[in-house]
Amino acid sequence: MSKVSADSMGRSLADWLVYLEGLNMAHIELGLSRMEAVAGRMGLLSLPSHVITVAGTNGKGSTCALMEAMLQASGHSVGVYSSPHLLDYRERVRINGQFPAAERFCAAFAEVEAARGDIALTYFEFGTLAALWLFRDAAPEVVLLEVGLGGRLDATNAVASDQTVVTTIALDHTDWLGTDREAIGREKSGIFRPGKAAVCGEADPPQSLLDHARILGTPLRLVGVDFHFLQQGERWNFDGPGLQLTDLPLPNLPLMNAATALATLACSPFVPGRQAVVDGLTRARLLGRLQPLSPRLWVDVAHNPESAGYLASRLESLGVKGRILALVGMLKDKDIAATLAPMQPLVDDWYLASLAGPRAAGAEELAKHVRGRCFDSVAAALAAAEADCGEQDIVIAFGSFFTVADVLANKITG
Repeated sequence: MSKVSADSMGRSLADWLVYLEGLNMAHIELGLSRMEAVAGRMGLLSLPSHVITVAGTNGKGSTCALMEAMLQASGHSVGVYSSPHLLDYRERVRINGQFPAAERFCAAFAEVEAARGDIALTYFEFGTLAALWLFRDAAPEVVLLEVGLGGRLDATNAVASDQTVVTTIALDHTDWLGTDREAIGREKSGIFRPGKAAVCGEADPPQSLLDHARILGTPLRLVGVDFHFLQQGERWNFDGPGLQLTDLPLPNLPLMNAATALATLACSPFVPGRQAVVDGLTRARLLGRLQPLSPRLWVDVAHNPESAGYLASRLESLGVKGRILALVGMLKDKDIAATLAPMQPLVDDWYLASLAGPRAAGAEELAKHVRGRCFDSVAAALAAAEADCGEQDIVIAFGSFFTVADVLANKITG
């Protein structure tokens, strides 16, 4: 393996991120050959940690955050890799709840650059390798790897995992994963390992996922079959193999994901006690998930029909006394009509924002599906929505990670 160059070591994190963005212009390039080759050179195909890989259409980040919180409350060290980030690239890696220092990311990027030689990596592959290097260096007891896209061919799947999780399966990224749930289920079940415990939090799993687990010999625990949860008012109960808990507090994140996280930890070497579960449920948070920035401004990264439906149900539970004003910006490769549909009965006024970049949908495209005012940026739409927002109204910004990131940046720097 070639040595780290002095030029590489002298780059700042901002320099590295500009460099990564220009390395390989393909936004998505599925396949494991590049990742496996470089990870093999770096000794990163397996980690000195218990690795849990998490795939799914929605709920990956929440499930990881809930497991992270319960593991930390149990006294275990834990690393988390997730994507995308909202404001700071370092959000993609957490080690014991903290982002690594910028200098550590720079060192990791330099090691990847030295190892890759003439192998062209995508932005996501380069970042995944850097995260794995950071985890190997820190050696937490548990590493939670959130799949970027699909599962079978995602960069994270190059790593040997001890357990796997599929949260939900719905139609998203159909250009890459297939146009029906059976095809998508097969892609996501590609993370399963022979003889290694797996959990599925999808209430109606496609047959392709079940078949793949059976063929591989993967012991698969299913919600509604092998583990159950029941909400009773503001409390809930969990019942699964080796772990039965009653009178638990509701989490700040989706209850289904909390049950999936518990089921996963229940079949791990790190089964949490009751107090650690309660503490984890209470503490777990995730940026951009129905997050209040003020009493009248909320953000949510819902960007597909399933997540928008969940957002709509949560908004109803808030009991807003006034109007709901929606600021929405989306990518053109999403199912715009089906994503906006669950929100239409709740929203009084729409503020439609054009996003930047080649994948962005213009405000005029959104206006084909809902009637609202069009703006050339999230910042302009936000200013208008906040100006129109009365004392008992709220503004909810959603539709894309990019939309939420722009709102967060505006409120922090504006």
